[in-house]
Amino acid sequence: MLIAWIAGCEVAFWVLLAAGLLARYPLRRPRAGAALLAATPVVDLALLVAVAIDLHGGGSAGRPHALAAVFLGFSVAFGPSMIRWADARFAHRFAGGPPPRKVPKRGSERVRYEWREWAKAVLGAAIAAALLQAGRWWIGDPARTEALQGMTLTLGVVLAVWLIGWPVWVTVAHLLSTLTPGRGPNR
Repeated sequence: MLIAWIAGCEVAFWVLLAAGLLARYPLRRPRAGAALLAATPVVDLALLVAVAIDLHGGGSAGRPHALAAVFLGFSVAFGPSMIRWADARFAHRFAGGPPPRKVPKRGSERVRYEWREWAKAVLGAAIAAALLQAGRWWIGDPARTEALQGMTLTLGVVLAVWLIGWPVWVTVAHLLSTLTPGRGPNR
């Protein structure tokens, strides 16, 4: 049942986002659009309440509970930038706004972008880990919270792979391109 809540919350986030942007731009109702966009954190709150109710029943915290914590953490960390990303595109398409900025494929700006995205992932993982730990503390029985501990370890692995695969890789590639004769840093 909790998996359905997680999926429903993901759908609800995108529905609220789309409804807010449609109200804001094509329907020219900026206040209604802003209210719908401001309601997106309510989706996270609804999921948190659903998890708390489910755990309050005395069952073991399983993989769905761990996934809910990850969803919440990454939603808090990446949600505002996803809303800004979509807003820029809607503003351009429906309100004559400037074209959205594209992330460069290489160069120092790309390096900064990758480190910024990884920092958001660290924030999301930290929030998720805090929620996982809170769940372990609340239940108070290690046997009933093994899945929560396992997800904490998984988050660490994901962050390590993300670190090496993107910010470190892009940084090294950028540094090597600046050292290569005849190639500028933005080529």
